[in-house]
Amino acid sequence: MNQQKDYIQLIYRLLVGLLGIGFLYVIWPYISSVLLMLVFAFLFTTVLLPSVDALERKIRNRGLSVLAVTIGLITAISIFIGSFATNLADQAGDFSQRLETESFMDDFNTFIDNTKAKLPSFVLGESDAQDPAEKLNDIMGGLMSKLLTFAGALGGFVFNMIMVIIFTIILLLNYHQFKKTLVSFIPNKFFEVGLRLIFNIEQQVSNYLRGQFLAATSVAIMSIVGLYILNFFGANLTLVVFIGIIAGLANMIPLVGPFIGMLIAFAVALMNNLGIEAAQAHMLFNTIPSPFYILDVVLLFIIVQQIDNNFITPLLVGESVGLHPMMVMIALLIGGTLIGPMGMLFAVPAAGIIKVVGQEISFVTKNAHLL
Repeated sequence: MNQQKDYIQLIYRLLVGLLGIGFLYVIWPYISSVLLMLVFAFLFTTVLLPSVDALERKIRNRGLSVLAVTIGLITAISIFIGSFATNLADQAGDFSQRLETESFMDDFNTFIDNTKAKLPSFVLGESDAQDPAEKLNDIMGGLMSKLLTFAGALGGFVFNMIMVIIFTIILLLNYHQFKKTLVSFIPNKFFEVGLRLIFNIEQQVSNYLRGQFLAATSVAIMSIVGLYILNFFGANLTLVVFIGIIAGLANMIPLVGPFIGMLIAFAVALMNNLGIEAAQAHMLFNTIPSPFYILDVVLLFIIVQQIDNNFITPLLVGESVGLHPMMVMIALLIGGTLIGPMGMLFAVPAAGIIKVVGQEISFVTKNAHLL
């Protein structure tokens, strides 16, 4: 009789689980963006919480502590983005003025003709009667229209960021109350295990974020140093510090991130060197044509990424969450396969949390007779 009752309970639980999965599948498109905002808010809260707690101990006011830390972070980000956008806009303005000069267009047409003369016939294909300078103007016009489209999409991003900031402020204000409420739901029998589980998950997430920021810092430093080395050899790159910092921060987004800094460096190299004969005739290692130092920039970022992917990230991030570097790579592959780049961003902390939960389940299983 008891065995039959166990089967009925098992079937009931399976049905409830299947209904829950089906319900989640139906409503997921409507709640996924909100859940993603909450995840980012939790990550920001984990980063800012030590600063807020330290400031609260000094001024004895939680609200002012949260406000001061949040305003400081927003101000720093705004100054950086505003300064970078202003410098990039000035550079783009100078480049646009150079495009309008007749001598610049003549130099550009000459460069295109010389490049075509060096390429095999099968690479060129059918000849195009359109003037290269007109093509460049068309490309710049298309680029500007895409930038306007991007600016329109930026509104949605700004809205999402505002919501993330609001959620972060709420979490920072009530974090310890939320934690106490969560702890109150733990049965007395598993109280100690539950506390240890919550503490270990907090440690996993904070350690992972610390490892990611260290890896991003190392990528930023290597990129800045590499770009200055290219300038030493005449690359004529500006906004070096900005490019390096953006490359480091973007590196936290797998697959897509590493190309962002390289694309910005491409644009700056093109704007600064287009029309300069020495830059057009530049040779990488004095053997491979690399006009405008384009291949030099590619090689630089490939080296930085290889160092980061094979040494820095597996060691820093893997050690920060207590995972073997091989497990880090497997988690990234699984996350990327399931959700894409965003899945790769959260794959390692998720793997760390699963490891913590597994360890606690194993502990409870082995010591159930003591509970």
